Amino acid sequence: MAHADKARQGIALFGAQGQLGRALAQVLAGLGPVHTLSHADCDIGDETAVHAAVRRLRPGVIVNAAAYTAVDKAEAERDTALRINAYGPGYLADAALSVGAWLVHYSTDYVFDGTAGRPYREDDLTAPLNVYGESKRLGEEAVLARPLTAFVLRTAWLYDREGRNFLTTVRRLAANGPLRIVCDQYGSPTPVTVLAQTTRAILVHPRAADCAGLYHAACDGATSWHGFAEAIVRSFGLAVAVLPITTADYPTAAHRPAYSVLDGARLKEHLGITLPSWDQALADLFMERP
Repeated sequence: MAHADKARQGIALFGAQGQLGRALAQVLAGLGPVHTLSHADCDIGDETAVHAAVRRLRPGVIVNAAAYTAVDKAEAERDTALRINAYGPGYLADAALSVGAWLVHYSTDYVFDGTAGRPYREDDLTAPLNVYGESKRLGEEAVLARPLTAFVLRTAWLYDREGRNFLTTVRRLAANGPLRIVCDQYGSPTPVTVLAQTTRAILVHPRAADCAGLYHAACDGATSWHGFAEAIVRSFGLAVAVLPITTADYPTAAHRPAYSVLDGARLKEHLGITLPSWDQALADLFMERP
């Protein structure tokens, strides 16, 4: 079946009320009917509910933007993180198989331990340092183990101009004076709009069905949380100092990789899709949405 026909059959978007889900609902509209499901509509950790929703909608494409993303809380809530991030994707994959749907699922740079010293490729060994990363790795494995057309997109440092994320946190805290931000963890900040547009580009690609699998889908280049905060402050035109601190100065419940930059070469090679640099994407976000 042609790629476009899959979307025209309908898209079931799980996690539609999250920041990524909201962006996907906007960007995917027009490919076909988009059925948005919030956590209240369907808890993806409930196998019976997932199968019932998919049987009712019979979509051509299932997009899973639902996730447990509280990285530090996950250390104390391992069972909840596993139910949503590990078991839920498996339920969605089985449901997709039952109706012949494609599945798009999102994972994270936190499946890596940060010791590679170069951007991570898809075939690099995973070694998560925290429960969140462990749960997301298990979710990847659950999807990729099923014999279906599935796209697992690892992304990084997602943010938007609204909701709860690093950008909005920096803006809020900047009102209280100088910021102290970790300078020794490096990654690739990625707006949810860019990831949503990448998802759309994959779904409409004429060779998509032949190119299913695991891809890294984060903005190009790298910065530290400190560098990202400095760029955010400049973007808002705020006159506030951003002071560098080390990870040791800011202890958290979950350990985080020091360098989790993702290599996007496979996505370009297989599907001709290139994401913008992280700083260009930040500038574009401010130009698009005043």
